[in-house]
Amino acid sequence: MDIDFNNRVRQVYFLLFVTLIGIIIFLELYIFFPGFLGAVTLYILSRKWYFKLTVGRKWKKGLTALLFILAFVICVAAPVYLSFQLLYNKLNILFKDPQQIEAFAKSVSSQIQQWTGQELVTKDLTGNIQKSLTTFVPRLLNSSATIMGNFFMILFLAFFMFVNGVEMEKTLQEYIPLRQQNIDRLADETNMMVRASAIGIPVISIIQGLCAAVGYWIFGVKDVVLLGFMTGIFAFFPVVGTAVIWLPLVIFLFSSGESGKAIGLAIYSVVVTGNIDYVARITLLKKIGDIHPITTILGLIVGLKLFGFWGFIFGPLLISYFLLLIRIYRSEFGPTKAA
Repeated sequence: MDIDFNNRVRQVYFLLFVTLIGIIIFLELYIFFPGFLGAVTLYILSRKWYFKLTVGRKWKKGLTALLFILAFVICVAAPVYLSFQLLYNKLNILFKDPQQIEAFAKSVSSQIQQWTGQELVTKDLTGNIQKSLTTFVPRLLNSSATIMGNFFMILFLAFFMFVNGVEMEKTLQEYIPLRQQNIDRLADETNMMVRASAIGIPVISIIQGLCAAVGYWIFGVKDVVLLGFMTGIFAFFPVVGTAVIWLPLVIFLFSSGESGKAIGLAIYSVVVTGNIDYVARITLLKKIGDIHPITTILGLIVGLKLFGFWGFIFGPLLISYFLLLIRIYRSEFGPTKAA
């Protein structure tokens, strides 16, 4: 009895020691955690085709992994980089002449003041905006360095995940303390959620951005490409979403005396830009993976705070995991029904 108790105590202390080391390593490498999540995403999206080529057709693992990584760089990373480069160049021009932004803000504020009697842009707020603009570019450059570091981490980790995929999945199954049917449920849920989030949500955002850009062009708004791109980015965010971009533009058109264009853009943005999201979800996401809108919204709120950019994938996955693990717990440890 004493020997068994001592072994239990030693086991607990050993697990605590291993956990402490794991926490220290995680905290030191947390800046690269999004790169790890990106590599996991790339592996999950590509594993089916990778195994078809390497296991089914006997292609060499290393060369096939490099081929998939190259395809990722060409089809995903390069367009994203070019898009953000376009955004950076456009914003840099604006920030070199902050009076344009200040004039736009004052125009919007004066119109809101006419409607509500409340002043939106005060002198203190104007000063804070100017200070923020002067520090924006250095912060953007620092974040760009972090993004590039995580990008190379994605490529590095994804290569070894591809090459050692079979062994990695077998090891994971050995260490997950669940029945095989529940391990399969976890795998299916992960695959479905990652596919729906990694493919569906960006596609919906692109569709919303393009629809918004068409509306801006129809009603004579300048910088259609920049504003459409930013509308697509804000489509990721729950609750406020695309209104962060088009609502100030509508108010600005009103303040400029173009009430007809303002009303037209408002109707277009509410009816088309706002509802295309719903239409795409019930058509596109249903085919890729059935994600409940509440899961998506709550997941984005949690995920963007925890994981940064990759939160739009792993936030909904985290919420879905939580609900699935409750069902698995009932299956594994709940009372069994009498036959």
